[in-house]
Amino acid sequence: MSGPDAPADRVRRAAVRIAALAQDGLTYAAGDPGKDYDAARYRELTELAADLLAAVSTSPREVLRAVLDADTGYATPKVDVRAGVLDASERFLLLRERSDGLWSLPGGWADPGERPGPAAEREVLEETGWPVEAVKVVGVWEREVRGKQPPMPVSVFHLYFLCRVTGERVAPSELETLDVGWFGLEELPELSERRINRWELERLLAHHRDPTLPTEWD
Repeated sequence: MSGPDAPADRVRRAAVRIAALAQDGLTYAAGDPGKDYDAARYRELTELAADLLAAVSTSPREVLRAVLDADTGYATPKVDVRAGVLDASERFLLLRERSDGLWSLPGGWADPGERPGPAAEREVLEETGWPVEAVKVVGVWEREVRGKQPPMPVSVFHLYFLCRVTGERVAPSELETLDVGWFGLEELPELSERRINRWELERLLAHHRDPTLPTEWD
């Protein structure tokens, strides 16, 4: 059995929630000597959450534990922005990721203090060299609901923007990008399914064809 009701996925969701509760507890117990006992129990819950995640994941426990440690303060979903840029032939602007050699829409984590639209525009320029303008929020989708693989030990919201090219291309950053290209929906290269999937591309294309469609969300 696979899908959101599969036992392994239910365990993963429970572990993510346990880790978030432990993180919140540690946040409010910090600096209060009277809550040392509570803090010890919250740290133990974090270890248990890491054990559960490791039991249902292909990622090593130390990697999962490091992800949990990297997030501090009150636990909230992480925000990922993605940009759908299409040309006159309805081809998508895609980049080949250096991390896994697969193809994705331009995008990444939004930086603190950065507005979502400009974040998407920045990602496109840095990763592909194309200057763009965000013109519409197409969807606000939760990574788990969209079936991204592999699962992550934290909750992630994806903000998908439809963007248009505003100028000539410049040299992209060489840190993350191996290649850049334009691809139609029926000629897609192998996608980095941890980042995007075909369903999301189909929704971006639908909004490109009909800008009056309302924004979608989970």
